Amino acid sequence: MKNIFGTRRLGRTDLQVTPVGLGVMQFAGATGIWRLIFDEMDTPEMHAIVRAALEGGINWFDTAEIYGRGRSEEGLASGLKAAGKADDEVRIATKWMPLLRTAGNIRKTIGERKRRLAPYSIDLYYVHNATGFSSPEAEMNAMADLVEAGDIRTVGVSNFDEARMRRAHGALAERGIPLAANQMEFSLLNRKIEADGVLDAARELGITIVAYSPLARGLLTGKFHYDPDVLKNTPIGRRLYLQRMIEKTRPLIDALGSIARSHETTAAQVALNWLIQVHGETVVVIPGASSVSQAEEAAAVMGFKLTTDEIDRLDQLSKQYR
Repeated sequence: MKNIFGTRRLGRTDLQVTPVGLGVMQFAGATGIWRLIFDEMDTPEMHAIVRAALEGGINWFDTAEIYGRGRSEEGLASGLKAAGKADDEVRIATKWMPLLRTAGNIRKTIGERKRRLAPYSIDLYYVHNATGFSSPEAEMNAMADLVEAGDIRTVGVSNFDEARMRRAHGALAERGIPLAANQMEFSLLNRKIEADGVLDAARELGITIVAYSPLARGLLTGKFHYDPDVLKNTPIGRRLYLQRMIEKTRPLIDALGSIARSHETTAAQVALNWLIQVHGETVVVIPGASSVSQAEEAAAVMGFKLTTDEIDRLDQLSKQYR
């Protein structure tokens, strides 16, 4: 299916990304804490998922240091190589985990990130969250050093509230570098950024919101509402959340299904399409994929547009989640 949306500028940088990217947290595999969330995934399966995303028109991928301690990064790089992609044909985002660390660790660990992702460049490097021992100013100055050294292309933050995002933006601006993105949880079932100032500030400052968990851990697909066996076979870490939400969200899921039928798509695709339309070019999404079919489905989101009435209908049904 043709991408009718084209690409979007990432913040005020020169990077162009498709409105839908692919998150590859699933490539962490069933190791450590990740076995509570994901099943094991072998190399051929990872390669097939990456190839399907690329063939569907997706041009960028999101990973992180903490996802399997670099295993996700390595799986992504391996998949891109297997697909025959050159460095300048794709865009990669990864993240530094600040937990129990200071900003000095950003410089010390960039070599490991580059090694895991080789031969591909780090186009966007995030501070993963606000759990570090250093100030956002110190973290951004360390990131700016990496930009100036040519180790990364652009800088992002993740899970930063409005105040912390503004501080990060200001610190980078003093170095002449834009803050490209803030990666936040955002979906029809989690619209907090619309009410807490993050989205408004991002618009004001020219920062792209990268929406993670855009399908609310699979709940917006409808599969858990209509097939109890799917829920029973879901890893316990996701199952507990899903069980609490199924009946509460049924009216929204029914509406997604109805709209999907009119477009000959799926409820998941409608939920993602709403995200990349409702706030214009400010928001891009990074759904995950544990199978080739899910990667194909994610890419096909860029092949249709919801009507204004459909966008408004979903807005009304999900306002309670702001």
